[in-house]
Amino acid sequence: MPNVSVFDMSGNKVSDIDLADSIFGIEPNVHAMHLCVVAYLANQRQGTQSTLTRSEVSGGGKKPWKQKGTGRARQGSTRAPQWYHGGISHGPKPRLYHKDINKKVRRLAIKSALSAKVADNELIVLDSLTLDTIKTKEMLKVVNALETGKKVLFVLPEKNEIIYRSARNIAGVKTTIADTINVYDLLNCDTVVVLKDAVSKIEEVYA
Repeated sequence: MPNVSVFDMSGNKVSDIDLADSIFGIEPNVHAMHLCVVAYLANQRQGTQSTLTRSEVSGGGKKPWKQKGTGRARQGSTRAPQWYHGGISHGPKPRLYHKDINKKVRRLAIKSALSAKVADNELIVLDSLTLDTIKTKEMLKVVNALETGKKVLFVLPEKNEIIYRSARNIAGVKTTIADTINVYDLLNCDTVVVLKDAVSKIEEVYA
């Protein structure tokens, strides 16, 4: 059973906590994590890119010159792809990039990512995180006290507008909720900071 230290907002160790083996102590499944990251990035794409084909650009109804006898190459329209203002050949059209991931694979990938972070000592448990008002400076003090890397993900037990708005202007800092974490965010950060209440929430959701 993985055992990690619990810190307060000042970066001081206050206690230790045992994490569930079934979530934070499994052998990471690299393939499952890869599938989830690819699907996440693909699902961020809007797929609204579009170019005009030769049938969609205006003009070009008349044959530029007669078929034979001019010494020039035969042409049927001034809107063919090789002409200036012609249509685009094989250009992109609107499409869906969406990928579905099996629920069991997604859960396995999240457990694998959390376990990898614990194994690499890149997961910190925070005793509590309370801010009286929306203040970026106060949130920055917490980040600096915990000595995280350039990218840090705060996992909260529930939505907290004060913490979210205090952290959103700090470069490299992102917040999420325990039941909406995704593999990409976990792997894309240097350190995962999980609130103590969020640990039990994660264990409850992914048990």
